[in-house]
Amino acid sequence: MEPLKMATCPCAQDSETQPQKQKPSFRLGPLQMVLAAAGLVLWYGLYRQLGPFSEYLTYSLLGLERGSHLGEALSFFLYDTPKVLMLLTIVVFAVGIIRSFFTPERARKLLQGRKEFVGNIFAAMLGVVTPFCSCSAPPLFIGFVTAGIPLGVTLSFLIAAPLINEIALVLLFGLLGWKIALLYMVTGLAIAIVAGWIIGRLHLEHFIEDWVRTILAGGGQEATGPMSWSARIVHGWEAVRDIVGRIWPYVVGGIAVGAAIHGYVPEGMMARIMGEDAWWSVPAAVLIGIPMYASAAGVVPVIQALLGKGAALGTVLAFMMSVVALSFPEMVILRKVLKPQLIAVFVGVVGSGILLVGYLFNLVI
Repeated sequence: MEPLKMATCPCAQDSETQPQKQKPSFRLGPLQMVLAAAGLVLWYGLYRQLGPFSEYLTYSLLGLERGSHLGEALSFFLYDTPKVLMLLTIVVFAVGIIRSFFTPERARKLLQGRKEFVGNIFAAMLGVVTPFCSCSAPPLFIGFVTAGIPLGVTLSFLIAAPLINEIALVLLFGLLGWKIALLYMVTGLAIAIVAGWIIGRLHLEHFIEDWVRTILAGGGQEATGPMSWSARIVHGWEAVRDIVGRIWPYVVGGIAVGAAIHGYVPEGMMARIMGEDAWWSVPAAVLIGIPMYASAAGVVPVIQALLGKGAALGTVLAFMMSVVALSFPEMVILRKVLKPQLIAVFVGVVGSGILLVGYLFNLVI
């Protein structure tokens, strides 16, 4: 599954460690707003035709045989590639607008003064709606801890932010349906809340790197004034250009892996390897996911293909969660601010939660 690996986080430019971008200096006029609305209508029309178009390309234009390995794989690839990229574009556009309302400094202020457990719940929910990824962890962690936010509350936010992001939820909804998207969101929130609360109860603040604790809380960079809606729309398009422009190769790579699984893996093989009856399948899926780093957009098509071949829902959700929340590259990033002992506790608690979710869903679904 080499195409899913990533040397750097796809949202790296959103980190506070990166230089601040200059705000757009222009505004959208009425004509541009009308064109944007027309573009949304065109987007929806094209999205509705992707299925018939992929069938026509594969079986009519190219003449491949229905049911053949190559035909099934190519049809999957030709359908899912534009579908995922179109979903990704519209979601990143919306997230870009959301990002115009939320900054790391504002998130820090919202969490400051929150007590534990209530703070864990609030932090996890805030992590869902704020556009921060694992590569934002060091600056966010420093800002939160030095502002007096409890360690467990901070970790609830840092678990939820990459684990339950808007892109994962919308792609799960678009590809696998609202039930699986809702299950992923609820279980991800539960892991973030409970894991943060447990780590907070262990009082492990002495395992934060010493240099972090010596930093005084400093003021963040806020917008100089309120943005107009036209400026927020510009901000959304800037996010599309920056983020989609950087992660689309990994999206296509993930879809290619999913297409190969869909077309060439025999029916029932995934059921035997990642099925409900194999007790070891859930921990094996977690262990396979940890060395990887993939964006949600890259891993969701693989999940779709695994489920289509008979893999158990709990097992593939555990795989996805481990890729997003426990990847080795993310642990390397967290090592900048956390000592190895705290990272080990973090992996152990979050990993136990993921295993529990996997076994639970394999048992009841």
